[in-house]
Order: sequence, then C-alpha cells, then structure tokens
Amino acid sequence: MPDRPIDPTTDSTGAFVRQESVFRNWVTADGSAGPSGKAGFKAEVGRYHLYVALNCPWAHRTLLMRALKNLDDAIGLSITLPERQEIGWVFGSDPACIADTVNGFRALREAYEKASPGYEGRVTVPVLWDKKTGTIVNNESSEIIRMMNDGFFGISGNDLDFYPVPERSEIDALNELVYRSVNNGVYRAGFAKSQSAYDEAFDDVFRALDKLEKRLATQRYLAGDRLTEADWRLFPTLVRFDAAYHGAFKCNLRRLVDYPCLWEYTRDLYQVPGVAPTVSIAHIKRGYWRKGERNPLGIIPKGPAIDFTRPHDRARFPARPIARLGARPGARGATPAGRS
Repeated sequence: MPDRPIDPTTDSTGAFVRQESVFRNWVTADGSAGPSGKAGFKAEVGRYHLYVALNCPWAHRTLLMRALKNLDDAIGLSITLPERQEIGWVFGSDPACIADTVNGFRALREAYEKASPGYEGRVTVPVLWDKKTGTIVNNESSEIIRMMNDGFFGISGNDLDFYPVPERSEIDALNELVYRSVNNGVYRAGFAKSQSAYDEAFDDVFRALDKLEKRLATQRYLAGDRLTEADWRLFPTLVRFDAAYHGAFKCNLRRLVDYPCLWEYTRDLYQVPGVAPTVSIAHIKRGYWRKGERNPLGIIPKGPAIDFTRPHDRARFPARPIARLGARPGARGATPAGRS
C-alpha cells in the first residue's frame, strides 16, 4: 500500500499542515498510565525498540535522548534508508542503516499495520515499539524524549534530568517558540504551496533565529546556565540548517554560520559526549535532496563544508551541572496533539 501522501498536505491557502501523531501511550517506571494513553508499558531492559531515520529531525531528538540517558542497551535500534519510497520508510543495506532484527519488517508501514490492522494513515518516524505486546507505544517524538528522560529511571543508572521542575515553565515557553517558528517553521517554508504561505513561514523562521541569537549572546543555553530539553529540541534543526533547509527548503536569508552565537552554540552541543554519532550529514542530504518535486533530477549537493568539531568559546558563560532526577518519577508533562 502506498504511503499516501509522500509529501505532507497543505490547506486551502497553500500552508503546510502537519499530521497529528496517532500512538500516544507512555513507558513509565511502574507501568502506570502516562499523561496520555493507557497503562501497561513498564520500563524494562530490552523490552522496547526504536525505529528512526537519520535524516529526520523528529527522530533525531529520540536518538539524542537515548544516547544522553545511556539507554543504548535498554532500547534497541533500527535505522531506515533516508530516501522515502512509495510505501514510506524502508530498511536497506546502507552501511549507516540497521535492519529490523525484532520483527523482520522490510518497511516501517508493516509496524503500523501490525499495531493497527487496516491502518491507512501516513507512516512517520520515530516509532517506539513494545516487543512484549507487539505494538507501537508512541510515535510522538516530544513524548518519547520525555519518557526516556525519566520513565526509565533506575534502568540505565543515569539520573540526568533535562526537564527539571524549576525550569519547566521556561522550557515549555521556549519549546513553543522553537517548535512553531524553527522546527516546524522550516517545514512550513519548504512545503508551502503559495507565495503568501512561504513568505509567512520564512519570516517566522528568521525572526525566531534572530531572537534566539540575541538570547544566546548573554547565556550559554536557551534556558540560562543549564542544559535542558529545550536545547535538544532546537539542535536537530540547527545541525541540518545549512545542509538542507537553507537550500532545499528555501530558508536562505542567512545560513547558520552567519549567526555567530547560534553557530558556536550548535558546535557546543555537537561536542557533548554521545551527540556526534547521532548526526549523519550524508543521510540528511540524501533525505532532503531526494529526487522529487523540490529536486527533479535528484542530484545531491556535495557541499557545504561544515566543521562541527571546530573549537568554540561558549565556556565563557557560566554553566551549572545538568539537573538530577530525584525519587523514582512517573511520566511527566504531556505535550499537545501533533508532532511537536
């Protein structure tokens, strides 16, 4: 069955409309129900499996949290090819891909159809799969990273807390700005089907980047002097900006490297231990420049030359250690409907 449509939909004004996520259950430390969904998904080593594509920024969030929380041994991983096919995301023999050793799926659509027989919606990544019950737990990236943050507390031995209580209101406000105008903003520009929709999205993207540049001129991280979830939700868009969004999505007023603070900040995050292996510029370019409406000949650009390992000077700003989780928490903080 084709993955209809291959490109996301637009409304009557030509503005891009993002599909809402369908599976919204939560993994919690004791198996109780999270903010959305039903109970029964208890955190256990080896029970869950993550399906991602390295070019997808939403999937990238979950790869980041899996690495930062030392969940590599607790949550398995499969990686699709970066080019979406007629049936959606598929597995292949690319060296950077990882086949589905759990279910033997050839295409991710099979996971959706197994979890929901007769499923006819769009297939998206990431997908968190429960091997015990043979179903999808969740395909909403913002919720997957929240449950990875604290739902697996006691499983990995990692008590870092990227959504600490004192900073939550500020993190939520930052997430709202970053999601609408940056994470989703570049997609609103890239998939716009009218000049007015494109112009509005384009302006939103660069107004937000200008605002974030000004903010990062006086502090190390988005929420101040502590690394939080807000930073890891912004990073996947920034790390893709010059290789993909500047050209393929026509977000070409400025490049990331033209923003001194944002460019340094991106290198700072990239150089956090465990982060660099989650970034594949080759897959990013193949995914965004695949043959299609935006690139009819399918020619993949060789550039730009981007060195995320170049030294930065962000340490000039004061920074506190990452917050720590307290007593075993349950899932916290449901997110609004949609892929945010």
